[in-house]
Amino acid sequence: MRKMRRAAFIGSGNMGGALIRAACRAIGPEQVIIADYAREKAEALAAELGCAAAADNAAAVEGAEVIFLCVKPQVLSGVAAALVPALNACHGRGEDKTLVSIAAGVEIAALRGFLQDISWDIPILRVMPNTCAAIGKGMLALTDGGAGNEAGLAAVEAILADAGRVERISEGLMDQFTAVAGCGPAYVYQFIEALADGGVMAGLPRAQAQTYAAQTLLGAAAMVLETGKHPGQLKDEVCSPGGSTIVGVAALEEHGFRSAAIQAVMAAFAKNKELGK
Repeated sequence: MRKMRRAAFIGSGNMGGALIRAACRAIGPEQVIIADYAREKAEALAAELGCAAAADNAAAVEGAEVIFLCVKPQVLSGVAAALVPALNACHGRGEDKTLVSIAAGVEIAALRGFLQDISWDIPILRVMPNTCAAIGKGMLALTDGGAGNEAGLAAVEAILADAGRVERISEGLMDQFTAVAGCGPAYVYQFIEALADGGVMAGLPRAQAQTYAAQTLLGAAAMVLETGKHPGQLKDEVCSPGGSTIVGVAALEEHGFRSAAIQAVMAAFAKNKELGK
């Protein structure tokens, strides 16, 4: 039986940390290496999870088959270019690697351009997660840019099997996906906070209002996914004629709730496109 491949994560911020936690659950911490420019941060997370902390990025590459680049788009070019000597050396020993970028907006072709001095055609994939992957409830998109790299796609899916729902999509939809699912948790947290604020205004204690709001969104999301019904239909099933719910829905419409959500996605989409330039 082929041994499960080892994964290196370069960058252990919020998004990288979420994937690291998921990978440790899926393939075991002994198969995970972490590197970060702040080495003490990597060491602290490694000690917590039971995985390894590399001395530097090159050392992480040396000990891994799949290397996740979990850094901001603004620094990706420099981080990727600095890995080329280690990647070439590994290739010379017959230890080929696969790169996986989580940088929003940066296409595979652009990332390949950052690796100008690489001596071989290294496989590159992109994955866009959200921070909910930390508890196994994430929504992730995966693409190889149409390269037909089934082995690479399957390897990443195995490493992130406990991150949540992973869906393969075309690279041309990654920016749109990011605007909805990558950024989406922040929008949802704002809605939970606002619902809880309303509950407090109505007289509920803060802790209870927050729990009620969060559980309500959790249940409503499950209803959409498990029943397959359109959200509009589910909304109508809650709204009794002349009842309190339809009055609340009307207040949301009056104050531009639906438009605000749509514009949030479009603003994030535009920013993703800008990050890729």
